Amino acid sequence: QVRLVESGGGLVQAGGSLRLSCVASGSISSINVMGWYRRTPGKLRELVARVTRGGVTNYADSVKGRFTISRDNAKNTVYLQMNSLKAEDTAIYYCNGVSNEALPWGQGAQVTVSS
Repeated sequence: QVRLVESGGGLVQAGGSLRLSCVASGSISSINVMGWYRRTPGKLRELVARVTRGGVTNYADSVKGRFTISRDNAKNTVYLQMNSLKAEDTAIYYCNGVSNEALPWGQGAQVTVSS
């Protein structure tokens, strides 16, 4: 079964940038839509960005204009470039297939933004 491993998280000041990577142990080329989710304590997991196999992207209003999602099917990797980070972006970030294409969840990447 395909496993997902997220990396690139860390502590950053408000206004800073981070780039998250999600490497799959197997091919993701057959998964139509891959997404990045985030979860904060007491809240449900939120889908913040999604990208189709063909590269079409969509973003939650809260991150639009600041985050950029991309995927490299040849490397079985999905990226999330996060700029102009805000304190409210603090969360654990996960990647996964969207909707009925979901795989087992990885451990996530902790992102902490200090104000």
